[in-house]
Amino acid sequence: MSGAGGTCFSFRAWLDHFPRSTRSVILTACYGLGAALIAIAFQVVTNTVFHLGLFSLAKQSTTVFLAGSFVVTVGTGLLAGWMLHTFAREAAGSGIPQLKRAFWKDFGHVPARVLWVKFIAASLQIGGGSSLGREGPSVQLAGTVGSQLAGLLGEPKQRHRRGAATGAAAGLSAAFNTPLAAVTFVLEEIIGDLNSRLLGGVLLAAMIGALTVHAILGPQPAFSIAPVGEPTWRAYLLVPLVAVAAALVGAAFQSVSLGLRAFCRGRSSIPRWLWPALGAFVCWAIGAAVFIKTGRLAVFGLGYEDLSDALAGRMVWQLAALLLLTKFIATVACYGTGGCGGIFSPTLFFGAMTGLVVAGIGNLVMPLQTGGVVLLAIVGMSATLGAVVRAPVTGILIVFEMTHDFALVPPLMLAALIAHALSRRLMHENFYDALLTQDGLGIEHVTLPRDLRAWQDQPVIRFAAARPVIVDSLAPEALARLLDAHPFHRFPVVIDGRLAGILPRTEAAAALREKRAPELTEAITCNPDERVRAASARLVETSVGMIVIQETEDEPVRALFTLHDLLRAQITAAEHHDAMGE
Repeated sequence: MSGAGGTCFSFRAWLDHFPRSTRSVILTACYGLGAALIAIAFQVVTNTVFHLGLFSLAKQSTTVFLAGSFVVTVGTGLLAGWMLHTFAREAAGSGIPQLKRAFWKDFGHVPARVLWVKFIAASLQIGGGSSLGREGPSVQLAGTVGSQLAGLLGEPKQRHRRGAATGAAAGLSAAFNTPLAAVTFVLEEIIGDLNSRLLGGVLLAAMIGALTVHAILGPQPAFSIAPVGEPTWRAYLLVPLVAVAAALVGAAFQSVSLGLRAFCRGRSSIPRWLWPALGAFVCWAIGAAVFIKTGRLAVFGLGYEDLSDALAGRMVWQLAALLLLTKFIATVACYGTGGCGGIFSPTLFFGAMTGLVVAGIGNLVMPLQTGGVVLLAIVGMSATLGAVVRAPVTGILIVFEMTHDFALVPPLMLAALIAHALSRRLMHENFYDALLTQDGLGIEHVTLPRDLRAWQDQPVIRFAAARPVIVDSLAPEALARLLDAHPFHRFPVVIDGRLAGILPRTEAAAALREKRAPELTEAITCNPDERVRAASARLVETSVGMIVIQETEDEPVRALFTLHDLLRAQITAAEHHDAMGE
């Protein structure tokens, strides 16, 4: 055998000579290196697009800047929207919710098309000026590379989770140059368990990501930060105020962004591929006005240069207030309309500006030194990120690793505690889980008994997919919206409060095409307390591979149990007990 397939086969044959633990280390190193390289390439391309476009136009006349920035910002938004709608809708947004769902629902397998669509669309739209972050896309790109490498190196689909998780850690480590924060983020947000058996692999991959970015780009920090020194009591008094204000800004961002996202998805009169360009237009209009007034490009793209000025003590609080408001609106417009980019950078920006505003107002009452003002800006960054993502350890470490200043740890911990408590009171879910819920793609984490055989005696509701997408109308307009909004292959149909059957996606599409009423498939139902053993046998009775779970015929649909759910539970149980040595 020759070519790429022969190379992978030879590598796998060579790898099989090693003990299992050694193979795992070698595979993880491959995932980490590949993920770090794609994250670095994405960073370089995005920065190059920005500097060749908006940064160069900013040096020209006002007329040239206005015309050129409009073409670049709106044009890249239009191109990104077309690519996402045509080739890979799952590449929209930050990509972290999609990667999280792939980890839990598809064993970590991510389609290859996500890689090239995300890379091109995100680098063009973020580099073209839309107010979005590159860290989320870096995580999805890196996790996709890890998942694809797992397949290329001979790992079966059900063992792609290690590739996706370790790839994500290496990608975030390379994107922010913060390996410890990358580890905690993957464990807190994607895996959801700080004691996961994947901890060793995640640590190794994050280290490889950091070493790779150091070797290629150098050990430069993400931002330039002025020395903080030992915090004074005046600064400590304002830390809780900054934490509360930053958390409120984060909660407002989540609420407004999700609201706009839902609004756009409900407007079928405007093609979905056009929405990102509309968001980019709003960003351009606001960003151009701010640039003409202040000479700053903060609203466009990442805003890192202006954020570095703020963290170096070179920005007055009145300007920070203006940039906070305008960047907030621009980011909501870009993300809520389905743009291809993340929220890490914008939330850090919001937090820093919030800290500067509180420090500026507080300075009118009790004077603060420059170090105290910078401290409050840094505290705001950690608090806003922690409130939105709801990963407090990550919020602390990501800022600490950017400063390497131990004096910041106590105020960061205080701010994280306040922001986390407030965000839990204001928001039921973090930003990423709320996105999945809005899309009807909720994740159920499978918790298994220690006895491998005992899982068959568990109630089926524990392993079923809750919050299913229910069809309540078979009108052509409703079917068209359903197929456009959801990727599922089968949908339960409830008419007048009663389960009418199952609607296959192919049948819905055929009915629309042939302008007729769709034919439903009979639904097989079971009680939520029915044992997995019995429910598994009943799956054979239905041609659609789905059981609808409801208490009685007159009760609403509670959940769906599919062959995929059954297989996922079996494989997760096997992996769990292999790791326990049982």
